[in-house]
Amino acid sequence: MYHEHNNSLKAALMRGRKSVHDDFWALNNVSFEVPAGSTFGLIGRNGSGKSTLLKCLARILQPESGTITANGRQASLLEVGSGFHPELSGRENIFLNGSILGMSRKEVTSKFDEIVAFSGVEKFIDQPVKNYSSGMYVRLGFSVAVSVTPDILVVDEVLSVGDATFQKRCRNKFQEMKKSGQTIILVSHSMSTVESMCDQVAWLDSGTLRQAGPAKGVIAAYTATV
Repeated sequence: MYHEHNNSLKAALMRGRKSVHDDFWALNNVSFEVPAGSTFGLIGRNGSGKSTLLKCLARILQPESGTITANGRQASLLEVGSGFHPELSGRENIFLNGSILGMSRKEVTSKFDEIVAFSGVEKFIDQPVKNYSSGMYVRLGFSVAVSVTPDILVVDEVLSVGDATFQKRCRNKFQEMKKSGQTIILVSHSMSTVESMCDQVAWLDSGTLRQAGPAKGVIAAYTATV
């Protein structure tokens, strides 16, 4: 991060020296293991590195050092509308997003009605998704992601968008996935949600791992600092 702001190239050259800056690491020496078949939470203040870590887990970002090992089929839902084309309809985006997640057209077709019903956007399925609300975006994106039947599902704040009915559907779906041995990694600022859903939790603070372990103990340590 730079401590000085130069308004022009001329101003920078006239200083006769390099700008003073500090190295900034979005994540630094973060290491933990997620048990297969568990629900694992990531908590921490805004800017602590949670979303960056999820993007690394989803292979959107590549870490400069270290390794990430994941065994099995993975699906991710990190941002509203990620993987969707705004000009295409909900129907077309289901096939597009399903393809991105590794599903064949035949597989998407066989699960299409289930995806639409779970998302609750039946009346708008043939409308361009650019006209969807953020809640509709997330509902449809989540519905496609879980239909892949992933071994690992990575989600960022999905329960913060949508009405109470959809949030209940998500929780029930997470429980079904957990019972079937699937692994879920989620970020949430709701400590009650994390404690009720997660077996283990990692607490990130300014890009470093402060604590990892059973959910209740880590959440208690984190909430004592906020």
